[in-house]
Amino acid sequence: MTEPPDLASIHPPSGLVLRAGDLTLRPLADADLPEYAALIRRPIFEDEQSPQVFPWYRTEPDVRVREALRFQWHLRSELSPEQWTIAFGIWAHGRLIGSQDVSAHRFAERRTVSSGSWLTLDAHGNGYGTLMRQAMLVLALDHLGARRAESSAVLGNAASFAVSRACGYVENGTQVSTLRGSVEEEQRFLLTPATFRRPEVPVEVDGLTEELRAMLGATATASPPA
Repeated sequence: MTEPPDLASIHPPSGLVLRAGDLTLRPLADADLPEYAALIRRPIFEDEQSPQVFPWYRTEPDVRVREALRFQWHLRSELSPEQWTIAFGIWAHGRLIGSQDVSAHRFAERRTVSSGSWLTLDAHGNGYGTLMRQAMLVLALDHLGARRAESSAVLGNAASFAVSRACGYVENGTQVSTLRGSVEEEQRFLLTPATFRRPEVPVEVDGLTEELRAMLGATATASPPA
């Protein structure tokens, strides 16, 4: 009997791995989902009544888990050059501590990515929020050829603002939240290759195959820096 193929050979995003300092970023696999489910039951926010709390986190834990798993499977099925989101799990010293996503719409034409992220409360204060965003930006700018990176956070979210500014984002107007269940006012941020503040540690990118580039609409890019 022949061995079944490695999942990355038939679903290229599964083989993507970023490494930066203590952190490893890779798309969540089904085998990770029990650990992920346990993670999102844990505290993320100091004040769970704050307007900064994600709408999906306000639900009962069982509902939160069920919807989070459905969302992960949805992202895989909807990935195409027209629109995609890669949701990275974040591991520090082998322990899952949060999530960093990167998304694009018509990336081949727009060369623009957006992102969102969170860490469990006990992982705050280690610089991980900045480093995981920088690692994602190295992938987007240097390896996929993005020319713009956009982000936003609810007004008053000082921790998120600090991460954006540490990475080199600049303020870019405000908006009403696009998240379902939220009408909070958000600060928009914009980063370009010229403003990007790179991490102090190297970022390794493995598994970015030509097949994956094609799936993301990123086939015609400059070579990554030496």
